[in-house]
Amino acid sequence: MSVPPFPEHPQREMLIRELHARPSEPHKAPMRISQITILSGEHGGDSDRAHLARLCSRKGAPPPAEGAKQHVADFGGLTVKWERHTEFSSYAFSRRAHFTMPFEQPVIEEVPQDWLAELPGDVLSAVHVALLPSAVEMPDAEELSLRHFNGNPLIANTVAGGKARVWADFRLHADHFTRILVQDLGLDERHAGRTIQRLIELNTYRALSLLAFPLAQDTLPQLRGIDESLAEVSTRMADTADPATDAELLSRLSQLSADIESLAARTSYRFGATRAYYGLVRQRLRDLRTDRLEGYLTIDGFLDRRMGPAMATCETAETRQEALAQRATRIGSLLRARVEVAVEKQNSDLLTSMNERSRIQLKLQETVEGLSVVAISYYAVGLVSYLFKGVESTGVPLNVGIATGLSVPVVAGLVWYGIHTAKHAVVKRKDTD
Repeated sequence: MSVPPFPEHPQREMLIRELHARPSEPHKAPMRISQITILSGEHGGDSDRAHLARLCSRKGAPPPAEGAKQHVADFGGLTVKWERHTEFSSYAFSRRAHFTMPFEQPVIEEVPQDWLAELPGDVLSAVHVALLPSAVEMPDAEELSLRHFNGNPLIANTVAGGKARVWADFRLHADHFTRILVQDLGLDERHAGRTIQRLIELNTYRALSLLAFPLAQDTLPQLRGIDESLAEVSTRMADTADPATDAELLSRLSQLSADIESLAARTSYRFGATRAYYGLVRQRLRDLRTDRLEGYLTIDGFLDRRMGPAMATCETAETRQEALAQRATRIGSLLRARVEVAVEKQNSDLLTSMNERSRIQLKLQETVEGLSVVAISYYAVGLVSYLFKGVESTGVPLNVGIATGLSVPVVAGLVWYGIHTAKHAVVKRKDTD
């Protein structure tokens, strides 16, 4: 392979291959197909591929390539087509041969039963498809139902612009497969292959779409309980403005928000997948180009009637879940704002109280300073009086009482000045630090 003269995106080749992935196989009547869909999870691709490789080894056919997402193998006239999707794998076994009873001795019976029993996942969808040539004369609706569908009511359409007719009952039969009967009225092999593939995918995506329905049924009562609790929190918020109550409500609201997030974590993927799968169901119905077949309920009419309410339930659960999450966020914002306002008021009251205590402490300090000046002056004047007495004893003519009295304001002033200077020095050093 030559090197291109320009830099390429590393995923360019992979994206081109994806355009041609999962092509339909050409089919020609008469042909019978047994298809099963295995739900093996998002990380089940390697185990599914390895399981198919074991079947190919037993049948002497080439195994799938490493990392392959599809593979077609021929087991001596029995063809298997394997496709790996996001969370499931599908196996379609087909054989072209003449038959009189479309659903007796289906081709799945040619597959080793022990291999089927060890499939790495759970079978979600299983269907037998029989493609009849146009020359086969079809009985009336009642006889067709009794002969091939155990007497079940049939759903039918003409498809592919009137070039084929389809009958189905969408029920599990004794072998746990559903059944689809197709009569070719002028399809070429490629068109027949696309039509069969669309019918099989319609059946598969129908089953995958409904996976979220039981989950939605379980989720709705829980959402109803959360809704009632949020309403109670809102009512108590409106009725009371007590800080202790607000703290309790905030704790309860946090738990409700956690419950909503837990539900979302368990359901969001499945609800999103259901939307996508149901969109594929609708697309496959459009691709089939269905027209009414006189005397039968149509496939699109049946699916709309039966799947529509289930899909509406899933949508309701998902929408309600998102609405409750937004509502809890709004209530939480309001409640936190109210708590913050209450805390700010408490802080303001605390600061006011601290200021008042500081003012009182300052007055007490000033009083203590005054008393300190008096006490220190008292002892200082006493020392001065001793000084004057000593001078008098040396013969110096001095009136000790008058001198001591005159020294009182001088000593008191000096003491006050000394304390005041020391106080300012301490405050200045503290501010500098």
